[in-house]
Amino acid sequence: MQLFSLTRRHALAAALATGLAGMAHAQETTIKFQLDWRFEGPAAMFLVPVAKGYFKAEGLNVVVDAGNGSGGTVTRVASGAYDMGFADLAALMEFHANNPTAPNKPVAVMMVYNNTPAAVLALKKNGIKSPADLNGKKLGAPVFDAGRKSFPIFAKANNVNNVTWTSMDPPLRETMLVRGDIDAITGFGFTSILNLEARGVKAEEIVVLPYPQYGVKLYGNAIIAGEEFLKKNPDAVKRFLKAYSKGMKDVVADPAAAVLTVKERDGLINEKLELRRLKLALDATVLTPDAKAEGFGNALAPRLTLMASQVSDAFNTKERINPSTVWNGTFLPTDAERNIFAAAKK
Repeated sequence: MQLFSLTRRHALAAALATGLAGMAHAQETTIKFQLDWRFEGPAAMFLVPVAKGYFKAEGLNVVVDAGNGSGGTVTRVASGAYDMGFADLAALMEFHANNPTAPNKPVAVMMVYNNTPAAVLALKKNGIKSPADLNGKKLGAPVFDAGRKSFPIFAKANNVNNVTWTSMDPPLRETMLVRGDIDAITGFGFTSILNLEARGVKAEEIVVLPYPQYGVKLYGNAIIAGEEFLKKNPDAVKRFLKAYSKGMKDVVADPAAAVLTVKERDGLINEKLELRRLKLALDATVLTPDAKAEGFGNALAPRLTLMASQVSDAFNTKERINPSTVWNGTFLPTDAERNIFAAAKK
C-alpha cells in the first residue's frame, strides 16, 4: 500500500514537472510578426491580442512590427527575418511563382481580408462614374500597388481599354489626383478615401469603384508563416491563430477601444481618423457576405484556383501559380473560435 502511494506520488510529481516544463517551453516561443503597413487603424487587429495578453495566455511572445508593403513582408518572412506576417495573397502568389526554387517560401494560414480592399478612385469632376468611363484615361499608382498590379483582372471583367499609367511614390498618389495630373488612382479604399479627405476633398466628391463589386473576387490579406517555422512550430501557429481570433472578436465588438492599442504604439496617430479607417477596413474586407458564407479565416479551393490563374496572367509570373502551395488551412481554430460575426454590433 505504501509502495503504491509512493509510486503514485512520484508519477504525479513527474507529470507535474513535465507539465511545468511544457508551459515554460511554450512561454519561450517568440514569434516575430510583420504587418503589411504602418501602425494605422487596421493594425489593431494584431495589437489587441498583444495588449490583452491573449498571445501570452497561449504561451507566445509575439512581437509586432510595422511594414512597408505586402511585397516586403513576404520577402522578409521568406528570408527568416520574420516568422510570420500579414500580406496580400496576390503578392504571396507572385513570390511563389517567380521564386519556385527559393527555400522557406511563406504559406498563408488564415484569411483576414476575405475580399480585396483594392479599388479605383476618382473625383466626380473628372466624369468617371463607372468602369466604362475609365477607357482612355490616365491612371496613377505606385508600381507595387496591389490594385495596379491586379488592374488587368478588373479591366478584363469590365471591358476597360487604352489606359495609361503614371508611377509615383505612395505619398504623392492622392495629391496628383487632386492636382489633376491623373484621372484616377488605384489603392486600398480605406486608405485612399481618407487620404483624399485629408487633402481637402469632400466625401461626396469621391467616386469609389471597389474591385469586389465589379467582378473581381480576389482574396485580400492573409496571415502568412515561413515554411520552416511551420514545420518546427506547428502547435505555436495554431495557438497564434486561436489567440488572434479571440482578439478579432474584441476588435469587431469595440473598434474604438481597439484603436487605443494602436495609439499606444504610435502616439502621433489621429484616433478619430484611424477609427474610421479601421471601420472601413472591417466593413469592406472582413465583415462581408463572402466572409460570413465561407467562415472567417477560411479560403475556398474554387476561389483560390481562379485567383491563382488570374494573378498568373495579370502579373505575368515566371511559372503558373499552384494554389495548393500557397494556402494551408489545417492550422485554423474551430468554427466557433473564428465566429467573429456574433461579436458585431447590430
